[in-house]
Amino acid sequence: MSTQEQTLFTHVRLVTPERVREDRAVLVRGSRIAGVYPAQAAPAADARVVDGKGRYLAPGFIDIHCHGGGGHDFMDATPQAFIGAAETHARTGTATLLPTTLAGDDEDLRQTFEAFRQVKQTGCRGANMPGLHLEGPYFSAEYKGAQDEKYLRCPRPADYRRIAAWADGAILRWSAAPELPGAGEFFTFLREEGIVPSIAHTSAAYDDVLEAYENGCRLITHLYSGMSTITRVRGFRVPGVVESAYLIEGMRAELIADGCHLPAPLLRLAYKGKGAENLVLVTDAMRGAGMPEGESILGSRRRGQRVVVENGVAYMPDRSCFAGSVCTADRLVRTMVQQAGVPLCEAVRMITATPAAAMGWRRKGAVAAGMDADLVLFDEAIHVSLTMAEGRIVYQEEEGKESRA
Repeated sequence: MSTQEQTLFTHVRLVTPERVREDRAVLVRGSRIAGVYPAQAAPAADARVVDGKGRYLAPGFIDIHCHGGGGHDFMDATPQAFIGAAETHARTGTATLLPTTLAGDDEDLRQTFEAFRQVKQTGCRGANMPGLHLEGPYFSAEYKGAQDEKYLRCPRPADYRRIAAWADGAILRWSAAPELPGAGEFFTFLREEGIVPSIAHTSAAYDDVLEAYENGCRLITHLYSGMSTITRVRGFRVPGVVESAYLIEGMRAELIADGCHLPAPLLRLAYKGKGAENLVLVTDAMRGAGMPEGESILGSRRRGQRVVVENGVAYMPDRSCFAGSVCTADRLVRTMVQQAGVPLCEAVRMITATPAAAMGWRRKGAVAAGMDADLVLFDEAIHVSLTMAEGRIVYQEEEGKESRA
């Protein structure tokens, strides 16, 4: 987009972290927001005009944990998979997402990195993908969930330095279990490399989590899922990762708010205990997101595991546990508002300002002059009609049907 191209949103209800500002106008110039005004004071501009017709305008949704969607998984390791998933999630308000891997072998990772590089070079019409989130392979087998156990291992410098070198700066976030031998050195490495560390698929006790926090880890992956809670050691109760999330005030935590992974009471508990400033809504979506229910594959088509999508969630074939979600960003917000009773401003904050803060992205997560032009337009039912990513309209619904610019 030329830096001179402009878009003017008029008659919108602007969602901020604190309130909804009625009848606003927002001017976008190039890839940034140029200004926010009362609708009647919107500046005259040579711009395409989007009449919001009283709908909500919020910062573009940020999904920092997403495995795929629209029949695609990022571990398919093709440019088409990255582009297809990014376009799928753009249709439901996601302006920025971190493609997320599963534990796999070296060749899986190398091919995934190469596909991502190709997409970055050629561009994508869907959600913006600034970098990758590696989920594994340094996990506890006890809490592996749907991760393939044969790929799990402890972090060793030669291993993770090799993986990071292959990625060549593409890794922005890496999830691991802090109780594993070598985890402390691994988190130190991540901090030095500017990679956001996160705690996941772990049997850690409170002391392990506190040590990780002191070592720079400020985020817990999918709270309640794949992690320890209170256990007994020689009769004494020991708090696990769930309790640590609440006890450590500066620790942020993800929530898969699809209404399946966590019921409404646990969503309300997390909101009450941590607040919107410390909770990050994520889809954790696999390839079944945006697709009809039935059989699907978690991970790559070549080596992934067969799963079943039923009742709005993915299961392992024996229904023993969930295998990722088929959630989309709009559903996350809708669930928090309608089932958990969270105010709209706070629910939006959890998928905009809070993940931006967790990732250290200072130009994302708010609608204000100078910020990236990441915007989403939606109605009272959280039905998305337009998504903009850094000034590009990546999805727009017109006259009751979908169209992509």
